[in-house]
Formats: sequence, C-alpha cells, structure tokens
Amino acid sequence: MKIWLDGGLQDIESARVSVFDHGLTVGDGIFETVKAVDGRPFALTRHLDRLTRSARGLGLPDPDHDEVRRACAAVLEANPMPLGRLRITCTGGHGPLGSDRGEHGPTLVVALGETTRRADSTAVITVPWTRNERGALTGLKTTSYAENVVALARAREQGASEALFGNTVGRLCEGTGSNVFVVLDGEIHTPPLASGCLAGITRALAIEWTGARETDLPLDVLERADEVFLTSTLRDVQAVHRVDDRELPGAPGPVTAKAMRIFEERSGDDLDP
Repeated sequence: MKIWLDGGLQDIESARVSVFDHGLTVGDGIFETVKAVDGRPFALTRHLDRLTRSARGLGLPDPDHDEVRRACAAVLEANPMPLGRLRITCTGGHGPLGSDRGEHGPTLVVALGETTRRADSTAVITVPWTRNERGALTGLKTTSYAENVVALARAREQGASEALFGNTVGRLCEGTGSNVFVVLDGEIHTPPLASGCLAGITRALAIEWTGARETDLPLDVLERADEVFLTSTLRDVQAVHRVDDRELPGAPGPVTAKAMRIFEERSGDDLDP
C-alpha cells in the first residue's frame, strides 16, 4: 500500500508525519473523503472546492488543486481496487504544542482504503449532544472529529451505523458523517445549512436530482416521518429502517427507493457532476 505524503508516493510502513504536526496536537486540519470506483474518483471537483472552503474557514492556505489531483491519481494507480475510500487530509503542519501555528507550512496526505458497498438500509439513533450552528467550525470539514467518534461509538453500542444530532435550538441537523432526509406526505425534506449541518456533496446532488426541499425541521420529525434516508460519499442514498426504537417497516419506502435509483443512474452517467 502506498500513500502520498508531501510531494510524492511513500510506502505506508515508512511514511512519517511529525509528532508535532498541528493536525495531531490540536486537530488543526481539514479533510475530504472521496468515493473511488475502479480507480476513478467521484465528484472530485466538488470535493476540492469544499476542501478550499474548509481551508479558508480554518485560516489555512488554499490547497493546490493540481497537486491534490496528481496525488489522488498517483495513489489510485498505485493501489488498484474496485471500490475505495480516498482520503485527502491537509493540516496546519509542524507547529508548537499550543494553538499558535508554526511557519513550516501545511502537510498533505492522500491515502486509500478498500471498502464495500453499503447495505440498502440501516439503523440510526439520536444522541443527546448538540451541533452548534453558530460555532467557529460550523460547515467546515475539519479533523476535529472527536465529537463524532463518541457519538458513532454510542450508535455502534446500540446496533446502529449512524448517530443523528439536533442543534442548539432543537432542530434536526445531521449525522456524524452523513446528511439526513425525511419524507413527509410524499415530499423529501432535509435541514438547511443554517441548521449547522455540513454541505455534503451527496446531499447537494440528491437535492438537485430529486427536487428535495431544504426545510427547518424539529428533531422530533423523526418520530413521524413516513420515510428517512441518509446521504454521504460512501452511503450514496441509504434508507433507514430504524430510528431509536421506532421501526420503519418496508424500508426503503417508495420515495427513498426512487431517490436511490435516481442517484445511482445519475452518478453512473457522470463521474464529476
């Protein structure tokens, strides 16, 4: 297995990042996860645009898109696999132990791991912790991910694959690594970006391709929604068959099944929509 680290391919066994890298010491970094099918990345342009937005929000230098594309291509060529999770990580680089950044410049890592197709439906739970829709990192995809690690561990303990958050005013927000959609009276709704959720790449495509509406939703909408589904880079569109103790029999329901079918067809027709 080979990864890209600061300018070239390296063996995973010998690749090294400084123990003083700001991404390790204070979580000062950004990342993107890109689906790769038979060595070809999906929606890479959109991912790179969001990587830049995250960098600017965190005060990091703009990533060099040409360099990141070269890195992705090199890693994909060096590690052939049918379905992969391509991870692009940029950090603040070598720095002091405190919150101030150093002068060494950012670190770029591109790595690839093999994955399998997700199940058609899954179980989710809600968690008591909240997303802060007014926080400094709201809407940024950063490596400060410990909150998601804790929530996802809670979900795994309860036989679920995802945990859903409300925000500070009790509105439905997002999952640890996914966006959430609900079906009400045949119409698809998803929380707006103002809720504090990440502007998911798959979320945006699902809205464009299905006509879903951005709607301010109370967290308890999950107790009465006709259907619920998740979107993310590796889930694509995935139905939910259980929310906490509530079963949604027959998942995927008809609206979700149609959304799944539309996404599969459209994404298959254009790898960089």
